[in-house]
Amino acid sequence: MRRTAMVGNAVLGAGFALVLLVMAAQYAAQGRVWALDAATGAVVCALALGRERHRGAAAALGLAVAGAAALIAREAGLPGEPGAAAVLGLLVLGGSAVRTLPWRPAAALGAAGLALMTAGLLAAPAPATSFRIGIEVWALALAAGLGLRLLDHRRRAAAESVRRDERLALARELHDLVAHHITGVVVQTQAARIVARKRPEQLDETLAGIETAGADALSAMRRVVGLLRAADDTPGTAPTTPGTAELAALVRRFDDHGPAVQLHLPDQNATPWPPEVATTVHRIVQESLTNVARHAAHARTAQVTVAHPPGALTVTVTDDAPPAHTRHLRPVGFGLLGMRERVEALGGTFTAGPAPTGGWTVHAELPVPTGATR
Repeated sequence: MRRTAMVGNAVLGAGFALVLLVMAAQYAAQGRVWALDAATGAVVCALALGRERHRGAAAALGLAVAGAAALIAREAGLPGEPGAAAVLGLLVLGGSAVRTLPWRPAAALGAAGLALMTAGLLAAPAPATSFRIGIEVWALALAAGLGLRLLDHRRRAAAESVRRDERLALARELHDLVAHHITGVVVQTQAARIVARKRPEQLDETLAGIETAGADALSAMRRVVGLLRAADDTPGTAPTTPGTAELAALVRRFDDHGPAVQLHLPDQNATPWPPEVATTVHRIVQESLTNVARHAAHARTAQVTVAHPPGALTVTVTDDAPPAHTRHLRPVGFGLLGMRERVEALGGTFTAGPAPTGGWTVHAELPVPTGATR
């Protein structure tokens, strides 16, 4: 994201420089004074390029500079300000401020700019073209910023909806899992009371089973911390926990809809995966292969690798689409957002993006408690 902003600012700076040079050359060719226009444009454009530090202050200062230049031009009988470069700078400053500032500062800044330009228009003798242009430019900047602000709001609302749905689904799964563990604790506790009366020598073994079930329940409960669950949502039947057989079946289904998929699974004798981790792995593979089928038609193969190092479970999905295809046609959609939300809710890490040699890579690492069982 930061790199994209830097590239955008570089392109914007080049555009500002080109407009400044063209306008200065045009004024010089006409025998008109170009220094004020160039200086005003350079200052406003510089403020626009440095707006990231404080958008409100940059926009207010840009307005002040443009207004002062307009007054100077009127008193000196020079060509009206703001010039073309300053107009572009004000568009960027105003739109950026209205898009990102909180509502009250954004509204105050927009009103202040319109008031400043209107006051200059009323105080200046006719025709006061520069102030009329300023009002039009500032109104256009406010409209553009407001439109982008509404688009950002809709995008955030859609992303939050994805997060909420993902958290709810995972919370339901973990709820059923913890209910299973608690039921086991209750049953074993009842058995312990009988054992204590009839076979006291077996009590330690029974208590050890209760301790294990309680530890498993606590581990699952820690994973559910921070997840949201609607108050009126009632859990249904416990979902079937997908395992290696379900992953293999999933991969076979995708063979007919995209590139050939190769599945690499850990040793079958490894510690079984906790249900919430197994469900997450299945979801990551399913979403990743769906993205490969949709957006990597030029890929020849895809690789799904699941590894089970001590204390963790990793899943990696890659494809070999050409670099150009990867760069231009891979959207960062809400499916990736849902996967990241699910993985991070379980205390894991998630990355997704183009590989250096082409193709796309999705990688997730999920913590697995030592001795965890299904």
